[in-house]
Amino acid sequence: MELTSRSLLYTVIAVAVLSVGLTVWLWPRFAGRTIPAVLGRLGSIAVTQVAIVTSFALAVNANFQFYGTWDELLGNDDTAPAALSKWGEPGEDGKPGDLSGGLVQPAGPEKLDKVHGLPKGPPDRVGKVESVRILGRRSQRATPAYVYLPPQYFQRQYDRQRFPVIVAISGYPGGSFLLAQHLRVPQTAGKLIGEGKLPPSVIVMIRPTIAPPRDTQCVDVPGGPQAETFFQKDLPEALKGHYRVGHDPSAWGALGYSSGGSCALQLTMRHPDTYTAAAALSPDYRVTNDPTTGNLFGSGESRLRRMREHDLLWRLKHLPAPQVSVLVATSREGEKNYPQAREFLDAVKPPMRAESIVLDRGSHNFRTWRRELPASLEWMGRQLTFPEDVTDGDG
Repeated sequence: MELTSRSLLYTVIAVAVLSVGLTVWLWPRFAGRTIPAVLGRLGSIAVTQVAIVTSFALAVNANFQFYGTWDELLGNDDTAPAALSKWGEPGEDGKPGDLSGGLVQPAGPEKLDKVHGLPKGPPDRVGKVESVRILGRRSQRATPAYVYLPPQYFQRQYDRQRFPVIVAISGYPGGSFLLAQHLRVPQTAGKLIGEGKLPPSVIVMIRPTIAPPRDTQCVDVPGGPQAETFFQKDLPEALKGHYRVGHDPSAWGALGYSSGGSCALQLTMRHPDTYTAAAALSPDYRVTNDPTTGNLFGSGESRLRRMREHDLLWRLKHLPAPQVSVLVATSREGEKNYPQAREFLDAVKPPMRAESIVLDRGSHNFRTWRRELPASLEWMGRQLTFPEDVTDGDG
């Protein structure tokens, strides 16, 4: 059974209920002080606790999609998608290693069918959300994503125009499902586009790691996953080759929450030739190693340099400011990063521009981020160019 399947969840819940019932029923038999009786009590407690904890863990994982497969949970997914020969799905996108299907390929539902409130109806009226796999030519990784296409994408009057792109990045471990179901990115964007508050935009919803369960933090790890390369080069290349999206950096922005917000800032400030705007909800301002990341910066003399270059406060103080626009969202009460947010905003200097959303009270959760999302999307729409250009009939 699949890790996120209902059949597995219901089976484990049934086992937990049965374990509790058997423990209550058999407990009098384990009332003695003999070794078998003591072992019986310990065994019944252990089995019951494991069954209950496992059922809760599966329920939480099924809802938040921290891990989508057994391989991700067990850590076997790190190298599996790395080789080109492992990208294709036999019978769907060609034989393994066959890239004739392009760098954006159709994927299974990836829980898209469980997202509430997605547009229903003709795409030229309500838009469309696709489940795809993004193949990275340089990073040698394949990553699942949802792609929101606005109604205008399917309307005849726009059929030769390119659309701005917002790359929406989830927190870790997160994923596209959380962006759609809990942050409600496509639902909110569709509403704003319909009200004329957001220009028609293509929105790509994706997780920050390209090598789960490791948290790659949008960093090129020496000798390891090249996450920064994926977001800087592979993702734009794949999308430009598959969708009618802008080719100029002025049409590209990144948005994210938590570690996804950190990625959005890092990518925009480090690569203004790819992204010119970033909206970051509850981000961190420096990348550090922790148990989920492992060693992101390698060793030797270059290690300290890499760490500094991923410290945004250090960059603002010691490097020329990039010509980009950023939006930072935080809360005076409830967010630990409020002092760092103020320090970051105070350090911004031209030609870089910065704005903020500061709530009086908020926490590091979706309830807060949903409050900040509409204003963030509207702000992003004012930064990106549309229409960027007119295509030559391709795409």
